[in-house]
Amino acid sequence: MTVLSVVIGQVFNAVPSGITQGLPIDDYVAVAAFAFFGLKTIKEAWDIDEGNSIMDEELADAEEAVESSNNIMDASTGAQILSIFGLVFAAEFGDRSFLSTIALSAAQNPFSVAAGAVAAHAIATGIAVLGGAYLAQNISEKVIGYVGGALFLVFAATTAYGVF
Repeated sequence: MTVLSVVIGQVFNAVPSGITQGLPIDDYVAVAAFAFFGLKTIKEAWDIDEGNSIMDEELADAEEAVESSNNIMDASTGAQILSIFGLVFAAEFGDRSFLSTIALSAAQNPFSVAAGAVAAHAIATGIAVLGGAYLAQNISEKVIGYVGGALFLVFAATTAYGVF
């Protein structure tokens, strides 16, 4: 997914200047996307009730999907890996990290973006696999939302600074 989003970002970056009339449209889109995601994430964090957890709802949905799909447990290892790949690919396609990687790739060095995004995804997945339940009990979703939203706004500001 990361490589695909970097490639899509580079396609945006490769639009001939004759079409964009010399304006760095890819950079403008990156700034707008980061600002939108930042504000949206902060608003979602603001709207979270402390008693109701979005993560708990998603965990319950995932457990229900796993329990209702007994044939994945009977499948071969290769089939399980392929099924998990398909599920994650479908879930990640079009999410914030995918679109953010596109925006970063359009505005920055694609190799640096790919390396950073792969490392970030690996670390985030490792945290989710190894300690997600523990962290979910000890870190507020509001805090995670506020920090994530603030980071998107920082990315918007630094990208805008590079444009102007």
